[in-house]
Amino acid sequence: MLTRRIKTQLAVLAAITLIIGGYIVLHLVKLPTLLFGVGRYVVTMELPRTGGLYGGALVTYRGTEVGQVQSVQLTNTGVEAKLLLKSGVDIPSDLRAEVHSQTAIGEQFVELLPRNGTSPPLKNGTVIPAASTSIPPDINALLAAANDGLQAIPHDNLKTVIDESYTAVGGLGPELSRIVDDGATLAIDARKNLDPMVALIDGLQPVLASQTNTSGAIQAWASQLATVTKELQTHDQDVAGVIDEGAPALGEARRLVDRLQPTLPTLLANLVSVGQVGVTYHSDIEELLVVIPQLFANHQGSMVANANTKQDYAGFYLNLALNLNVPPPCVTGYLPTQQKRSVIFEDAPPPPPGDVYCRVPQDSQIDVRGARNTPCETRPGKRAPTVKLCESDEQYVPLNDGYNWKGDPNATETGQSVPQLPPGSQPVAGTSGGSMAAELGVVPPIGNAQADPATGTRTGPGGQQGQSDLVTPAPQNKAWQTMLLPPGS
Repeated sequence: MLTRRIKTQLAVLAAITLIIGGYIVLHLVKLPTLLFGVGRYVVTMELPRTGGLYGGALVTYRGTEVGQVQSVQLTNTGVEAKLLLKSGVDIPSDLRAEVHSQTAIGEQFVELLPRNGTSPPLKNGTVIPAASTSIPPDINALLAAANDGLQAIPHDNLKTVIDESYTAVGGLGPELSRIVDDGATLAIDARKNLDPMVALIDGLQPVLASQTNTSGAIQAWASQLATVTKELQTHDQDVAGVIDEGAPALGEARRLVDRLQPTLPTLLANLVSVGQVGVTYHSDIEELLVVIPQLFANHQGSMVANANTKQDYAGFYLNLALNLNVPPPCVTGYLPTQQKRSVIFEDAPPPPPGDVYCRVPQDSQIDVRGARNTPCETRPGKRAPTVKLCESDEQYVPLNDGYNWKGDPNATETGQSVPQLPPGSQPVAGTSGGSMAAELGVVPPIGNAQADPATGTRTGPGGQQGQSDLVTPAPQNKAWQTMLLPPGS
């Protein structure tokens, strides 16, 4: 009779047996995967021949098992292998599938090597073409080639080679072991960085192709290098003399530099500044180098008329024609007459703030070489009076339409000030009218002022009003003699 306790123990034992059997069937034998393909998908691999590949061989990706070979069968063009791969691993479809041997006696496996990590992953039914696959060489052909090579070597010489090889590597076991270990480490690191290595290998093709395309130039360079080497060998004594005598010459050069050391850095720094100026004004320097020889040629040509004559002096022909106000002087853009300093002063007060120059239109015939027509170095074709205006997008704006014989030459239609202040600066208080001289601490005792064209009034430096009836309409009873009399007479 089975007791209750024995029945319980048998039930527990049966449950454990079922669990262990299920685990073996599901995970170790992988029966659902083999029978129904659960969690797997099939990829077809085309090969020219089997290369020793067999059903059940492993399939690896980046050194990790990702499936196995389900079957290998013949086709009309070669061999077709069905690869049963895990569904949880995304493998790029742009890859190479290579058949390798794990050991020297066989045990082939398929290694998947991706070429582009961003390509779509493999899926069920994907076909890897034969152009993207490879198989190992036939081991029989390798053994036959090795046997033929060994038979071609005389046995006595082969014994000598083996003995010398033993003598060469004898006692180098630790070093050889380190070489093997380092090689294995290098191979492991290369496998970890497979994508960069593949990209490097692919990138070598253009470099190697360029070397092939320039093989003629490389051969010419090697030939020229051989010629130079031969010349050096031929003139060996001369080269040795240069080397022997070169040391004292270098010593003298060093002593010269040491003597120049106090002033040489300053000179070089100044040359740097001169070089920067030369770079900036290279077009002007080039123009001077072109114009100056022609200028001297013109001056020399002007003396040809009196050459070989009986005149006492052979020189220039000068034209002494006297021109008055052709063109007239420029007063537009300068301080008004009331603010001008008298010529009796000999001191040098600070100049007024801003720029003072002839500010008539650029095409005016007055002061054609004035600051307003200075060429801009950084803007070819532009002319401006200041560097700020040259480097900005603004254009030069004159004060008025040209030279005015009457009235204020510094017309204010444009809203500009006199002097012209730098951009962004505030005008100085009292810089208009007759107070500029007061701002500078100068009261000119003598000065001239232009008459007002409307009233004829003329204001002197001291603020005194001059005669105001110099314009029409004038009293009918006045003649030109009355202009010579004091006012009120």
